[in-house]
Amino acid sequence: MTSTLEIPRDSGAWGEDAQQKRQGHYADVNGISLYYEIHGSGRPTVLIHGGLGAIEMFGPNLPTLAKGRQVIAVDLQGHGRTADIDRPLDARFMADDIAALIKHLGISRPDIVGYSLGGGVALQTAIRHPDVVGKLVVISTPFRRNAFYPEILAQQAFVTGDMAEAMKPTPMYQLYSAIAPRPEDFPRLLTKIGEAMKVDFDFSKDIAAIKAPTMVVAGDADIFPPAHAVEMFELLGGGLRDGGWDGSGRPKSRLAILPGRTHYVLFSDPALAATVIPFLDE
Repeated sequence: MTSTLEIPRDSGAWGEDAQQKRQGHYADVNGISLYYEIHGSGRPTVLIHGGLGAIEMFGPNLPTLAKGRQVIAVDLQGHGRTADIDRPLDARFMADDIAALIKHLGISRPDIVGYSLGGGVALQTAIRHPDVVGKLVVISTPFRRNAFYPEILAQQAFVTGDMAEAMKPTPMYQLYSAIAPRPEDFPRLLTKIGEAMKVDFDFSKDIAAIKAPTMVVAGDADIFPPAHAVEMFELLGGGLRDGGWDGSGRPKSRLAILPGRTHYVLFSDPALAATVIPFLDE
């Protein structure tokens, strides 16, 4: 549930303030020293980035979200300012980290917003720790491995630490090298992500049991067909009946397919916050 070799080359999309001083914190939870930042005030919302990314990748969407809520933005295991530990990169383990952070901060049922790998972590948090989740927003995240387009699966098979040198011109490496506690660990991160990409997964049954109101967001030119996002929406109880003239038949969950958006721009596109905020504010 991470990104692929088909990567953006525009470093501006990954937050140009990476070198600036940020008001961050570390929480020693679940065997990891987890980096997080708090932006804004209001209802708590945990924001989780994608694979090979960090908090900065959300660009203008983070301050937009923080205008009306308290955003708790997290760097996942081995990403950004959170150092890696001796365990595989697994969305289930990282979901346990998020749940432990929520309890550490003493906040009650925050909303959780996750993109790509972060969307998988958000899903697993709702599955494994339903008592800590308010609303859920899952962005550009498949729930079955075979939902990826065949060419994406083929690209994922080649992700290894040997790619590190070739990736130095990319925004992923440039951000990592600027903020990681151990920049020399980049090949290790690539190796772990490559290993994670080879593991089959299908969370269909688990998703059908999620009780949290959930918004599914995908681009119409994403790394999986729009029909897969529709299928997740249906598993969550959506798309099964007419909503009614008064809206009384609407499901508690929502679906948004953003036109013209790809997996590689969705996280920083202002259309994302504009789509997600009304759902969070309902």
